[in-house]
Amino acid sequence: MRIKIQWKLMASYLALVILIGTILYGYLNHTLRNNLDTEIRENLFNETRLVKVMSSKEIADLDRDAPALAWTVGKEIKARVSIIRGDGKVAGDSELTDTELLKLENHASRPEFIQAIENGQGVATRFSATLGTNMIYTALPFHTTSGQPGVIRLALPLSRVDAAMTSLGTILGASLLLAVICSLLLSYILSFITSRPLRSMAAAATRIGKGEFGSRIPISSSDEIGELAEVLNEMAEKTESQLERISAEKNRLDTILRGMGEGVIVTNDAGIVTLANPAFRALFSLDQSCIGKALIEIARQPSLNNALKKVLNSREELLEELVMLVPEEKNILTHWVPLLEESKLIGTVAVFHDITDLKMLEKIRKDFVANVSHELRTPVSVIKGYAETILSEGQNLPAEKLVQFIEVIHSHAERLAHLISDLLTLSRIESGAIPLEPVPVSILAAVNRVAHLLDQKALGKELTIAKTAALAALPDIQADPDKLEQILINLLDNAIKFTPAGGTVTVDAADLGDRVRIDVKDTGIGIPAKDIPRIFERFYRVDTARSRELGGTGLGLSIVKHIVQAHGGSVAVESTPGKGSIFSFTMRKA
Repeated sequence: MRIKIQWKLMASYLALVILIGTILYGYLNHTLRNNLDTEIRENLFNETRLVKVMSSKEIADLDRDAPALAWTVGKEIKARVSIIRGDGKVAGDSELTDTELLKLENHASRPEFIQAIENGQGVATRFSATLGTNMIYTALPFHTTSGQPGVIRLALPLSRVDAAMTSLGTILGASLLLAVICSLLLSYILSFITSRPLRSMAAAATRIGKGEFGSRIPISSSDEIGELAEVLNEMAEKTESQLERISAEKNRLDTILRGMGEGVIVTNDAGIVTLANPAFRALFSLDQSCIGKALIEIARQPSLNNALKKVLNSREELLEELVMLVPEEKNILTHWVPLLEESKLIGTVAVFHDITDLKMLEKIRKDFVANVSHELRTPVSVIKGYAETILSEGQNLPAEKLVQFIEVIHSHAERLAHLISDLLTLSRIESGAIPLEPVPVSILAAVNRVAHLLDQKALGKELTIAKTAALAALPDIQADPDKLEQILINLLDNAIKFTPAGGTVTVDAADLGDRVRIDVKDTGIGIPAKDIPRIFERFYRVDTARSRELGGTGLGLSIVKHIVQAHGGSVAVESTPGKGSIFSFTMRKA
Protein backbone atom coordinates (compact mmCIF):
# COMPACT_ATOMS: atom_id res chain seq x y z
CA MET A 1 0.00 0.00 0.00
CA ARG A 2 1.38 3.42 -0.96
CA ILE A 3 1.95 5.66 2.09
CA LYS A 4 1.79 9.41 1.60
CA ILE A 5 4.84 11.47 2.48
CA GLN A 6 2.74 13.47 4.96
CA TRP A 7 2.18 10.34 7.08
CA LYS A 8 5.86 9.41 6.73
CA LEU A 9 6.89 12.84 7.99
CA MET A 10 4.34 12.64 10.77
CA ALA A 11 5.56 9.17 11.76
CA SER A 12 9.19 10.38 11.77
CA TYR A 13 8.32 13.36 13.99
CA LEU A 14 6.31 11.15 16.34
CA ALA A 15 9.02 8.47 16.44
CA LEU A 16 11.60 11.15 17.28
CA VAL A 17 9.45 12.51 20.10
CA ILE A 18 8.77 9.03 21.49
CA LEU A 19 12.46 8.11 21.30
CA ILE A 20 13.56 11.31 23.05
CA GLY A 21 10.75 10.97 25.61
CA THR A 22 11.67 7.36 26.37
CA ILE A 23 15.33 8.26 26.81
CA LEU A 24 14.40 11.20 29.05
CA TYR A 25 11.97 9.04 31.02
CA GLY A 26 14.61 6.37 31.65
CA TYR A 27 17.29 8.91 32.47
CA LEU A 28 15.09 10.98 34.77
CA ASN A 29 13.69 7.90 36.47
CA HIS A 30 17.18 6.57 37.19
CA THR A 31 18.58 9.96 38.21
CA LEU A 32 15.62 10.82 40.44
CA ARG A 33 15.81 7.47 42.19
CA ASN A 34 19.51 7.89 42.84
CA ASN A 35 18.97 11.44 44.01
CA LEU A 36 16.04 10.37 46.16
CA ASP A 37 18.07 7.54 47.71
CA THR A 38 20.92 9.93 48.41
CA GLU A 39 18.59 12.57 49.81
CA ILE A 40 16.84 10.05 52.07
CA ARG A 41 20.17 8.77 53.34
CA GLU A 42 21.39 12.32 54.02
CA ASN A 43 18.18 13.23 55.79
CA LEU A 44 18.27 9.99 57.75
CA PHE A 45 21.88 10.65 58.72
CA ASN A 46 20.95 14.16 59.85
CA GLU A 47 18.11 12.83 61.92
CA THR A 48 20.43 10.17 63.29
CA ARG A 49 22.86 12.86 64.38
CA LEU A 50 20.08 14.73 66.15
CA VAL A 51 18.97 11.58 67.93
CA LYS A 52 22.63 10.90 68.85
CA VAL A 53 22.90 14.35 70.46
CA MET A 54 19.66 13.83 72.36
CA SER A 55 20.71 10.38 73.47
CA SER A 56 24.08 11.56 74.67
CA LYS A 57 22.36 14.15 76.90
CA GLU A 58 19.23 12.34 78.07
CA ILE A 59 20.27 8.73 78.50
CA ALA A 60 22.13 7.87 81.64
CA ASP A 61 21.27 4.17 81.69
CA LEU A 62 20.59 2.40 78.42
CA ASP A 63 18.34 -0.31 79.80
CA ARG A 64 16.23 2.20 81.72
CA ASP A 65 16.07 5.30 79.48
CA ALA A 66 16.49 3.93 75.91
CA PRO A 67 12.98 2.45 75.32
CA ALA A 68 11.16 5.65 76.16
CA LEU A 69 13.47 7.87 74.19
CA ALA A 70 13.36 5.57 71.14
CA TRP A 71 9.56 5.49 71.21
CA THR A 72 9.25 9.28 71.64
CA VAL A 73 11.74 10.21 68.91
CA GLY A 74 10.44 7.60 66.45
CA LYS A 75 6.93 8.96 66.86
CA GLU A 76 8.10 12.48 66.09
CA ILE A 77 10.35 11.80 63.12
CA LYS A 78 8.19 8.91 61.80
CA ALA A 79 11.14 6.59 61.41
CA ARG A 80 12.18 3.46 63.23
CA VAL A 81 14.65 4.39 66.02
CA SER A 82 16.79 1.70 67.55
CA ILE A 83 19.19 2.31 70.48
CA ILE A 84 21.75 -0.52 70.65
CA ARG A 85 24.21 -1.27 73.41
CA GLY A 86 27.86 -1.60 72.59
CA ASP A 87 27.63 -5.40 72.78
CA GLY A 88 24.89 -5.47 70.11
CA LYS A 89 21.87 -5.94 72.34
CA VAL A 90 18.96 -3.65 71.42
CA ALA A 91 18.11 -1.50 74.44
CA GLY A 92 15.20 0.39 72.83
CA ASP A 93 13.23 0.28 69.57
CA SER A 94 10.38 2.56 68.51
CA GLU A 95 8.63 -0.29 66.65
CA LEU A 96 8.85 -2.93 69.40
CA THR A 97 7.32 -3.43 72.84
CA ASP A 98 9.33 -4.37 75.88
CA THR A 99 8.33 -8.01 75.51
CA GLU A 100 9.40 -8.02 71.86
CA LEU A 101 12.72 -6.41 72.83
CA LEU A 102 13.48 -9.26 75.12
CA LYS A 103 12.97 -11.73 72.28
CA LEU A 104 14.96 -9.68 69.76
CA GLU A 105 18.21 -11.22 68.61
CA ASN A 106 21.57 -9.52 69.09
CA HIS A 107 22.43 -6.92 66.39
CA ALA A 108 26.20 -7.13 66.67
CA SER A 109 26.33 -8.81 63.29
CA ARG A 110 24.27 -6.18 61.49
CA PRO A 111 26.37 -4.44 58.79
CA GLU A 112 25.33 -0.92 59.76
CA PHE A 113 26.26 -1.67 63.44
CA ILE A 114 29.67 -3.04 62.45
CA GLN A 115 30.33 0.00 60.17
CA ALA A 116 29.32 2.43 62.93
CA ILE A 117 31.65 0.80 65.49
CA GLU A 118 34.53 0.52 63.03
CA ASN A 119 34.13 3.62 60.82
CA GLY A 120 32.19 6.04 62.96
CA GLN A 121 29.04 5.72 60.86
CA GLY A 122 27.16 2.97 59.05
CA VAL A 123 24.60 2.68 56.31
CA ALA A 124 22.90 -0.34 54.77
CA THR A 125 19.92 -1.25 52.64
CA ARG A 126 18.59 -4.71 53.39
CA PHE A 127 15.64 -6.84 54.30
CA SER A 128 14.51 -6.51 57.88
CA ALA A 129 13.72 -9.88 59.40
CA THR A 130 12.03 -8.18 62.33
CA LEU A 131 9.61 -6.03 60.25
CA GLY A 132 9.57 -8.22 57.17
CA THR A 133 10.31 -5.48 54.62
CA ASN A 134 13.25 -3.80 52.87
CA MET A 135 14.72 -1.02 54.93
CA ILE A 136 17.45 1.61 54.69
CA TYR A 137 19.55 1.92 57.84
CA THR A 138 21.90 4.63 59.15
CA ALA A 139 23.90 4.20 62.37
CA LEU A 140 26.16 6.39 64.55
CA PRO A 141 28.04 5.47 67.73
CA PHE A 142 27.41 7.50 70.96
CA HIS A 143 28.04 7.48 74.75
CA THR A 144 25.52 8.01 77.48
CA THR A 145 25.93 10.59 80.20
CA SER A 146 27.32 7.81 82.35
CA GLY A 147 29.82 6.88 79.64
CA GLN A 148 28.12 3.67 78.36
CA PRO A 149 28.89 3.06 74.62
CA GLY A 150 26.07 2.50 72.19
CA VAL A 151 24.83 2.92 68.66
CA ILE A 152 21.92 5.04 67.51
CA ARG A 153 20.22 3.46 64.40
CA LEU A 154 17.45 4.97 62.31
CA ALA A 155 15.59 3.06 59.57
CA LEU A 156 13.02 3.89 56.95
CA PRO A 157 11.12 1.31 54.88
CA LEU A 158 11.98 1.37 51.16
CA SER A 159 8.26 1.14 50.39
CA ARG A 160 8.15 4.88 50.96
CA VAL A 161 10.91 5.34 48.41
CA ASP A 162 9.09 3.04 46.01
CA ALA A 163 5.86 4.98 46.55
CA ALA A 164 7.67 8.24 45.88
CA MET A 165 9.26 6.78 42.76
CA THR A 166 5.90 5.43 41.61
CA SER A 167 4.40 8.85 42.05
CA LEU A 168 7.29 10.41 40.14
CA GLY A 169 7.02 7.73 37.46
CA THR A 170 3.31 8.43 37.09
CA ILE A 171 4.01 12.13 36.71
CA LEU A 172 6.79 11.46 34.18
CA GLY A 173 4.61 8.97 32.26
CA ALA A 174 1.69 11.38 32.17
CA SER A 175 4.03 14.12 30.98
CA LEU A 176 5.42 11.84 28.30
CA LEU A 177 1.92 10.85 27.15
CA LEU A 178 0.88 14.49 27.04
CA ALA A 179 4.03 15.29 25.07
CA VAL A 180 3.24 12.46 22.61
CA ILE A 181 -0.33 13.72 22.15
CA CYS A 182 0.88 17.28 21.63
CA SER A 183 3.61 16.07 19.29
CA LEU A 184 1.02 14.03 17.37
CA LEU A 185 -1.02 17.15 16.75
CA LEU A 186 2.02 19.30 16.00
CA SER A 187 3.60 16.63 13.77
CA TYR A 188 0.36 16.40 11.78
CA ILE A 189 0.33 20.17 11.29
CA LEU A 190 4.06 20.35 10.52
CA SER A 191 3.94 17.37 8.16
CA PHE A 192 0.93 18.87 6.37
CA ILE A 193 2.71 22.21 5.97
CA THR A 194 6.01 20.56 4.97
CA SER A 195 4.44 18.16 2.48
CA ARG A 196 2.10 20.74 0.89
CA PRO A 197 4.68 21.99 -1.68
CA LEU A 198 5.66 18.38 -2.35
CA ARG A 199 2.00 17.51 -2.97
CA SER A 200 1.72 20.48 -5.30
CA MET A 201 4.80 19.30 -7.18
CA ALA A 202 3.46 15.74 -7.35
CA ALA A 203 0.10 16.98 -8.71
CA ALA A 204 1.84 19.20 -11.27
CA ALA A 205 4.16 16.35 -12.27
CA THR A 206 1.10 14.10 -12.71
CA ARG A 207 -0.56 16.70 -14.97
CA ILE A 208 2.67 17.04 -16.95
CA GLY A 209 2.83 13.26 -17.23
CA LYS A 210 -0.71 13.29 -18.68
CA GLY A 211 0.34 15.77 -21.35
CA GLU A 212 -0.58 19.10 -19.71
CA PHE A 213 2.86 20.56 -20.33
CA GLY A 214 1.67 24.09 -19.64
CA SER A 215 1.29 23.27 -15.94
CA ARG A 216 3.74 25.06 -13.64
CA ILE A 217 4.59 24.61 -9.95
CA PRO A 218 4.31 27.74 -7.76
CA ILE A 219 7.65 28.57 -6.08
CA SER A 220 6.91 29.65 -2.49
CA SER A 221 10.36 29.32 -0.92
CA SER A 222 14.04 29.59 -1.76
CA ASP A 223 15.12 26.39 -0.03
CA GLU A 224 15.77 22.98 -1.59
CA ILE A 225 12.03 22.46 -2.23
CA GLY A 226 11.88 25.78 -4.08
CA GLU A 227 14.94 24.77 -6.11
CA LEU A 228 13.27 21.43 -6.91
CA ALA A 229 10.09 23.22 -8.04
CA GLU A 230 12.18 25.53 -10.24
CA VAL A 231 14.00 22.55 -11.77
CA LEU A 232 10.68 20.78 -12.44
CA ASN A 233 9.28 23.92 -14.09
CA GLU A 234 12.37 24.19 -16.32
CA MET A 235 12.07 20.50 -17.15
CA ALA A 236 8.37 20.89 -18.05
CA GLU A 237 9.15 23.91 -20.21
CA LYS A 238 11.96 22.10 -22.05
CA THR A 239 9.79 18.98 -22.43
CA GLU A 240 6.94 21.07 -23.84
CA SER A 241 9.34 22.76 -26.26
CA GLN A 242 10.86 19.44 -27.30
CA LEU A 243 7.46 17.81 -27.81
CA GLU A 244 6.22 20.79 -29.83
CA ARG A 245 9.27 20.52 -32.05
CA ILE A 246 8.89 16.73 -32.32
CA SER A 247 5.17 17.14 -33.07
CA ALA A 248 5.91 19.75 -35.75
CA GLU A 249 8.57 17.52 -37.29
CA LYS A 250 6.19 14.55 -37.15
CA ASN A 251 3.43 16.59 -38.82
CA ARG A 252 5.84 17.70 -41.53
CA LEU A 253 7.01 14.13 -42.02
CA ASP A 254 3.41 12.85 -42.13
CA THR A 255 2.50 15.57 -44.64
CA ILE A 256 5.51 14.71 -46.78
CA LEU A 257 4.74 11.00 -46.63
CA ARG A 258 1.05 11.58 -47.42
CA GLY A 259 1.94 13.86 -50.33
CA MET A 260 4.52 11.53 -51.83
CA GLY A 261 3.48 9.74 -54.96
CA GLU A 262 5.95 6.98 -54.17
CA GLY A 263 5.14 4.30 -51.64
CA VAL A 264 7.25 4.32 -48.47
CA ILE A 265 7.49 1.69 -45.73
CA VAL A 266 9.65 1.28 -42.64
CA THR A 267 10.25 -2.15 -41.11
CA ASN A 268 12.07 -3.32 -38.00
CA ASP A 269 14.89 -5.85 -38.02
CA ALA A 270 12.34 -8.70 -37.96
CA GLY A 271 10.60 -7.52 -41.14
CA ILE A 272 7.53 -6.12 -39.34
CA VAL A 273 6.05 -3.03 -41.00
CA THR A 274 6.08 -0.08 -38.56
CA LEU A 275 5.11 2.68 -41.03
CA ALA A 276 3.39 2.73 -44.42
CA ASN A 277 2.30 5.87 -46.27
CA PRO A 278 -1.00 6.13 -48.23
CA ALA A 279 0.78 5.68 -51.59
CA PHE A 280 2.15 2.28 -50.50
CA ARG A 281 -1.23 1.16 -49.19
CA ALA A 282 -2.91 2.25 -52.43
CA LEU A 283 -0.23 0.50 -54.48
CA PHE A 284 -0.97 -2.84 -52.81
CA SER A 285 -4.67 -2.20 -52.01
CA LEU A 286 -4.08 -2.25 -48.22
CA ASP A 287 -5.64 -0.43 -45.28
CA GLN A 288 -4.23 0.92 -42.01
CA SER A 289 -4.29 -2.57 -40.46
CA CYS A 290 -1.10 -3.46 -42.33
CA ILE A 291 0.93 -1.71 -39.60
CA GLY A 292 2.42 -4.24 -37.19
CA LYS A 293 2.34 -7.14 -39.65
CA ALA A 294 5.13 -8.89 -41.57
CA LEU A 295 5.79 -7.59 -45.10
CA ILE A 296 5.28 -11.02 -46.68
CA GLU A 297 1.91 -11.25 -44.87
CA ILE A 298 0.49 -7.96 -46.14
CA ALA A 299 1.99 -7.82 -49.66
CA ARG A 300 2.15 -11.55 -50.47
CA GLN A 301 4.92 -10.88 -52.96
CA PRO A 302 7.84 -13.33 -52.56
CA SER A 303 10.11 -10.99 -54.54
CA LEU A 304 9.52 -8.22 -51.96
CA ASN A 305 10.32 -10.52 -49.07
CA ASN A 306 13.48 -11.72 -50.83
CA ALA A 307 14.62 -8.12 -51.34
CA LEU A 308 13.96 -7.36 -47.66
CA LYS A 309 16.03 -10.38 -46.59
CA LYS A 310 18.90 -9.30 -48.85
CA VAL A 311 19.05 -5.87 -47.21
CA LEU A 312 18.76 -7.27 -43.67
CA ASN A 313 21.52 -9.79 -44.32
CA SER A 314 23.91 -7.60 -46.31
CA ARG A 315 23.18 -4.25 -44.57
CA GLU A 316 23.66 -2.56 -47.93
CA GLU A 317 21.41 -0.47 -50.16
CA LEU A 318 19.51 -2.33 -52.86
CA LEU A 319 17.95 -0.96 -56.04
CA GLU A 320 15.77 -3.53 -57.75
CA GLU A 321 13.02 -3.58 -60.35
CA LEU A 322 10.20 -6.01 -59.58
CA VAL A 323 7.07 -7.14 -61.37
CA MET A 324 4.00 -7.39 -59.11
CA LEU A 325 1.18 -9.66 -60.17
CA VAL A 326 -1.30 -8.89 -57.36
CA PRO A 327 -3.74 -7.12 -57.29
CA GLU A 328 -2.77 -6.33 -60.91
CA GLU A 329 0.40 -6.52 -62.93
CA LYS A 330 2.67 -3.58 -62.17
CA ASN A 331 6.30 -2.69 -62.68
CA ILE A 332 7.80 -1.44 -59.42
CA LEU A 333 11.26 0.08 -58.90
CA THR A 334 12.26 -0.47 -55.27
CA HIS A 335 15.01 1.29 -53.33
CA TRP A 336 15.93 -0.37 -50.03
CA VAL A 337 18.11 1.30 -47.38
CA PRO A 338 19.15 -0.35 -44.07
CA LEU A 339 18.49 1.61 -40.86
CA LEU A 340 21.59 1.54 -38.65
CA GLU A 341 21.92 2.95 -35.14
CA GLU A 342 25.47 2.87 -33.78
CA SER A 343 26.34 0.00 -36.13
CA LYS A 344 23.27 -1.94 -34.97
CA LEU A 345 20.65 -2.83 -37.59
CA ILE A 346 17.23 -1.67 -36.39
CA GLY A 347 15.25 -2.03 -39.63
CA THR A 348 14.91 -0.89 -43.24
CA VAL A 349 13.34 1.89 -45.29
CA ALA A 350 11.96 1.11 -48.73
CA VAL A 351 10.69 3.46 -51.44
CA PHE A 352 8.44 2.04 -54.18
CA HIS A 353 8.23 3.80 -57.55
CA ASP A 354 5.37 2.64 -59.77
CA ILE A 355 6.98 2.69 -63.22
CA THR A 356 4.15 0.83 -64.96
CA ASP A 357 3.14 3.95 -66.90
CA LEU A 358 6.77 4.64 -67.81
CA LYS A 359 7.11 1.10 -69.08
CA MET A 360 3.88 1.48 -71.02
CA LEU A 361 5.02 4.80 -72.48
CA GLU A 362 8.33 3.24 -73.42
CA LYS A 363 6.50 0.40 -75.13
CA ILE A 364 4.15 2.85 -76.88
CA ARG A 365 7.15 4.90 -77.99
CA LYS A 366 8.85 1.81 -79.38
CA ASP A 367 5.61 0.70 -81.06
CA PHE A 368 5.11 4.22 -82.41
CA VAL A 369 8.59 4.34 -83.93
CA ALA A 370 8.13 0.87 -85.37
CA ASN A 371 4.66 1.71 -86.74
CA VAL A 372 5.75 5.04 -88.22
CA SER A 373 8.72 3.34 -89.81
CA HIS A 374 6.50 0.62 -91.17
CA GLU A 375 3.83 3.03 -92.40
CA LEU A 376 6.36 5.26 -94.11
CA ARG A 377 8.39 2.44 -95.57
CA THR A 378 5.58 1.06 -97.76
CA PRO A 379 4.65 4.25 -99.68
CA VAL A 380 8.27 5.37 -99.86
CA SER A 381 9.31 1.98 -101.25
CA VAL A 382 6.50 2.02 -103.80
CA ILE A 383 7.24 5.61 -104.87
CA LYS A 384 10.95 4.85 -105.10
CA GLY A 385 10.37 1.66 -107.08
CA TYR A 386 8.03 3.18 -109.61
CA ALA A 387 10.16 6.34 -109.93
CA GLU A 388 13.27 4.23 -110.62
CA THR A 389 11.35 2.25 -113.22
CA ILE A 390 10.22 5.42 -114.93
CA LEU A 391 13.74 6.84 -114.86
CA SER A 392 15.37 3.73 -116.27
CA GLU A 393 12.71 2.61 -118.72
CA GLY A 394 10.48 5.66 -119.13
CA GLN A 395 11.42 6.18 -122.86
CA ASN A 396 10.43 2.61 -123.69
CA LEU A 397 7.18 2.48 -121.72
CA PRO A 398 3.85 2.97 -123.45
CA ALA A 399 2.05 6.20 -122.59
CA GLU A 400 -0.77 4.42 -120.79
CA LYS A 401 1.71 2.42 -118.65
CA LEU A 402 3.60 5.55 -117.80
CA VAL A 403 0.36 7.24 -116.70
CA GLN A 404 -0.47 4.19 -114.57
CA PHE A 405 2.92 4.34 -112.85
CA ILE A 406 2.52 8.06 -112.18
CA GLU A 407 -0.98 7.47 -110.72
CA VAL A 408 0.47 4.84 -108.36
CA ILE A 409 3.21 7.28 -107.29
CA HIS A 410 0.61 10.00 -106.80
CA SER A 411 -1.66 7.70 -104.77
CA HIS A 412 1.13 6.68 -102.38
CA ALA A 413 2.35 10.26 -102.17
CA GLU A 414 -1.15 11.30 -101.06
CA ARG A 415 -1.19 8.48 -98.54
CA LEU A 416 2.18 9.64 -97.27
CA ALA A 417 0.90 13.22 -97.06
CA HIS A 418 -2.20 12.09 -95.13
CA LEU A 419 -0.01 10.11 -92.73
CA ILE A 420 2.31 13.04 -92.09
CA SER A 421 -0.65 15.41 -91.72
CA ASP A 422 -2.32 13.15 -89.17
CA LEU A 423 0.93 12.78 -87.26
CA LEU A 424 1.39 16.54 -87.15
CA THR A 425 -2.22 17.04 -86.11
CA LEU A 426 -1.94 14.46 -83.32
CA SER A 427 1.35 15.91 -82.10
CA ARG A 428 -0.02 19.47 -82.04
CA ILE A 429 -3.18 18.37 -80.19
CA GLU A 430 -1.16 16.49 -77.55
CA SER A 431 1.21 19.41 -77.02
CA GLY A 432 -1.62 21.95 -76.90
CA ALA A 433 -0.21 23.84 -79.89
CA ILE A 434 -3.66 23.89 -81.50
CA PRO A 435 -5.80 26.26 -79.40
CA LEU A 436 -9.45 25.38 -78.93
CA GLU A 437 -12.10 28.02 -79.52
CA PRO A 438 -15.23 26.50 -77.95
CA VAL A 439 -18.54 28.12 -78.81
CA PRO A 440 -22.14 26.91 -78.55
CA VAL A 441 -22.65 24.42 -81.40
CA SER A 442 -25.81 22.70 -82.57
CA ILE A 443 -25.25 18.95 -82.58
CA LEU A 444 -27.75 18.35 -85.40
CA ALA A 445 -26.15 21.03 -87.61
CA ALA A 446 -22.66 19.60 -87.10
CA VAL A 447 -23.86 16.06 -87.90
CA ASN A 448 -25.70 17.28 -91.02
CA ARG A 449 -22.57 19.01 -92.37
CA VAL A 450 -20.40 15.93 -91.86
CA ALA A 451 -23.08 13.59 -93.26
CA HIS A 452 -23.30 15.78 -96.37
CA LEU A 453 -19.51 15.49 -96.86
CA LEU A 454 -19.66 11.70 -96.65
CA ASP A 455 -22.91 11.12 -98.56
CA GLN A 456 -21.16 10.14 -101.79
CA LYS A 457 -18.90 7.69 -100.00
CA ALA A 458 -21.90 6.13 -98.24
CA LEU A 459 -23.90 5.94 -101.48
CA GLY A 460 -20.94 4.25 -103.15
CA LYS A 461 -21.26 1.41 -100.60
CA GLU A 462 -25.06 1.53 -100.62
CA LEU A 463 -25.10 2.59 -96.93
CA THR A 464 -27.63 4.75 -95.11
CA ILE A 465 -26.56 7.48 -92.68
CA ALA A 466 -29.43 7.88 -90.20
CA LYS A 467 -29.96 10.61 -87.63
CA THR A 468 -32.26 10.11 -84.62
CA ALA A 469 -34.82 12.64 -83.39
CA ALA A 470 -32.82 13.07 -80.16
CA LEU A 471 -30.25 15.18 -82.07
CA ALA A 472 -32.76 17.97 -82.62
CA ALA A 473 -34.17 17.82 -79.09
CA LEU A 474 -30.83 18.27 -77.29
CA PRO A 475 -29.39 21.69 -76.38
CA ASP A 476 -26.22 23.08 -77.93
CA ILE A 477 -22.82 21.89 -76.72
CA GLN A 478 -19.70 23.91 -75.95
CA ALA A 479 -17.12 22.86 -78.58
CA ASP A 480 -14.69 24.03 -81.23
CA PRO A 481 -16.76 23.62 -84.45
CA ASP A 482 -13.82 22.50 -86.65
CA LYS A 483 -12.57 19.99 -84.08
CA LEU A 484 -16.09 18.66 -83.51
CA GLU A 485 -16.46 18.08 -87.26
CA GLN A 486 -13.05 16.36 -87.32
CA ILE A 487 -14.29 13.97 -84.58
CA LEU A 488 -17.50 13.20 -86.46
CA ILE A 489 -15.68 12.79 -89.79
CA ASN A 490 -13.25 10.25 -88.31
CA LEU A 491 -15.99 8.26 -86.58
CA LEU A 492 -18.42 8.28 -89.52
CA ASP A 493 -15.64 7.56 -92.03
CA ASN A 494 -14.55 4.53 -90.01
CA ALA A 495 -18.13 3.34 -89.66
CA ILE A 496 -18.60 3.59 -93.47
CA LYS A 497 -15.30 1.83 -94.17
CA PHE A 498 -16.02 -1.20 -91.96
CA THR A 499 -19.74 -1.59 -92.64
CA PRO A 500 -20.67 -3.98 -95.47
CA ALA A 501 -22.90 -2.81 -98.33
CA GLY A 502 -26.53 -2.39 -97.40
CA GLY A 503 -25.71 -1.58 -93.78
CA THR A 504 -26.67 1.44 -91.70
CA VAL A 505 -24.70 4.07 -89.85
CA THR A 506 -26.74 5.87 -87.14
CA VAL A 507 -25.91 9.02 -85.21
CA ASP A 508 -27.70 9.26 -81.84
CA ALA A 509 -27.38 11.41 -78.69
CA ALA A 510 -28.45 11.38 -75.03
CA ASP A 511 -28.73 13.98 -72.27
CA LEU A 512 -26.47 13.17 -69.26
CA GLY A 513 -27.30 16.23 -67.17
CA ASP A 514 -24.45 18.70 -67.56
CA ARG A 515 -23.10 16.76 -70.55
CA VAL A 516 -24.30 15.29 -73.83
CA ARG A 517 -23.27 11.89 -75.14
CA ILE A 518 -23.07 11.44 -78.95
CA ASP A 519 -23.11 7.89 -80.37
CA VAL A 520 -22.04 6.68 -83.82
CA LYS A 521 -23.49 3.21 -84.41
CA ASP A 522 -22.83 0.91 -87.32
CA THR A 523 -23.83 -2.56 -88.45
CA GLY A 524 -20.31 -3.45 -89.51
CA ILE A 525 -17.90 -6.26 -88.80
CA GLY A 526 -17.39 -5.30 -85.13
CA ILE A 527 -14.26 -5.40 -82.96
CA PRO A 528 -12.99 -8.41 -80.97
CA ALA A 529 -13.04 -7.92 -77.19
CA LYS A 530 -9.25 -8.32 -76.91
CA ASP A 531 -8.66 -5.35 -79.22
CA ILE A 532 -11.09 -2.89 -77.61
CA PRO A 533 -8.67 -1.69 -74.81
CA ARG A 534 -6.10 -0.67 -77.49
CA ILE A 535 -8.40 0.64 -80.18
CA PHE A 536 -7.53 4.30 -79.46
CA GLU A 537 -3.75 3.77 -79.59
CA ARG A 538 -1.72 5.25 -82.45
CA PHE A 539 -1.40 2.99 -85.49
CA TYR A 540 -3.35 0.22 -83.79
CA ARG A 541 -5.41 -1.72 -86.31
CA VAL A 542 -7.73 -4.64 -85.68
CA ASP A 543 -7.28 -5.92 -89.25
CA THR A 544 -4.02 -4.40 -90.49
CA ALA A 545 -4.28 -5.53 -94.10
CA ARG A 546 -7.91 -4.47 -94.52
CA SER A 547 -7.37 -1.15 -92.78
CA ARG A 548 -4.38 -0.26 -94.92
CA GLU A 549 -6.26 -1.40 -98.03
CA LEU A 550 -9.09 1.00 -97.14
CA GLY A 551 -6.64 3.86 -96.87
CA GLY A 552 -6.54 4.28 -93.08
CA THR A 553 -3.47 5.63 -91.34
CA GLY A 554 -4.28 4.10 -87.93
CA LEU A 555 -4.30 7.56 -86.30
CA GLY A 556 -7.93 8.62 -86.68
CA LEU A 557 -9.27 7.20 -83.41
CA SER A 558 -6.23 8.44 -81.52
CA ILE A 559 -6.91 11.95 -82.87
CA VAL A 560 -10.58 11.61 -81.81
CA LYS A 561 -9.59 10.62 -78.26
CA HIS A 562 -7.18 13.54 -77.83
CA ILE A 563 -9.60 16.14 -79.23
CA VAL A 564 -12.40 14.91 -76.95
CA GLN A 565 -10.10 14.93 -73.91
CA ALA A 566 -8.96 18.47 -74.81
CA HIS A 567 -12.65 19.46 -74.56
CA GLY A 568 -12.88 17.83 -71.11
CA GLY A 569 -14.88 14.85 -72.38
CA SER A 570 -14.34 11.11 -72.65
CA VAL A 571 -14.57 8.42 -75.34
CA ALA A 572 -15.80 4.85 -75.19
CA VAL A 573 -16.57 1.94 -77.49
CA GLU A 574 -18.89 -1.05 -77.35
CA SER A 575 -18.76 -3.74 -79.99
CA THR A 576 -19.99 -7.19 -80.85
CA PRO A 577 -18.09 -8.99 -83.63
CA GLY A 578 -20.32 -9.49 -86.68
CA LYS A 579 -23.05 -7.16 -85.38
CA GLY A 580 -21.45 -3.74 -85.30
CA SER A 581 -19.91 -1.15 -82.99
CA ILE A 582 -20.95 1.96 -81.03
CA PHE A 583 -18.38 4.76 -80.63
CA SER A 584 -19.39 7.36 -78.04
CA PHE A 585 -17.97 10.65 -76.81
CA THR A 586 -19.20 13.30 -74.39
CA MET A 587 -19.20 17.11 -74.50
CA ARG A 588 -20.26 19.78 -72.03
CA LYS A 589 -23.51 21.64 -72.57
CA ALA A 590 -23.29 25.24 -73.66
